[in-house]
Amino acid sequence: MDRLILQKAASYCAYQERTQDEVRQRLKKWNVWGEEADELIAELISMNYVSEERFAKTYAGGKFRIKNWGRMKIRQELNRRGLSQYSIEKGMGEIEDKAYVEGLRTLLTKKKTLLSKTEADPFKLKQKLARFALAKGYESELVWQELEKLD
Repeated sequence: MDRLILQKAASYCAYQERTQDEVRQRLKKWNVWGEEADELIAELISMNYVSEERFAKTYAGGKFRIKNWGRMKIRQELNRRGLSQYSIEKGMGEIEDKAYVEGLRTLLTKKKTLLSKTEADPFKLKQKLARFALAKGYESELVWQELEKLD
């Protein structure tokens, strides 16, 4: 195993959390394939540079707090990145129910303030708010519950 490539991969992983897939793609760019790539990834995992559980927790928490994404969108993105169901569930555990509902409420309130200036019809306003929250990845039942409370 090439120590230089291992060092390079370690610093790539130290910069920010990565999935095994992301590391494998980067190794391909460095012309490292097959068994050698698998060995490097195993070494990075044993050195604690790569942890899919840690990635899922960081990703889920960050997307919720910073981008106000809902659970559905976060879960879909973690799935797309090839994480195990176990890691995804650990990541989703980072989002507390109370904070989740508060986040949705805040999101809807801000958006309602913006849309109220241009949309006079309350029915259309509610539709736009719902569409906005659903696009952010919030569950439709929760969105409609919060919209009823918002009136």
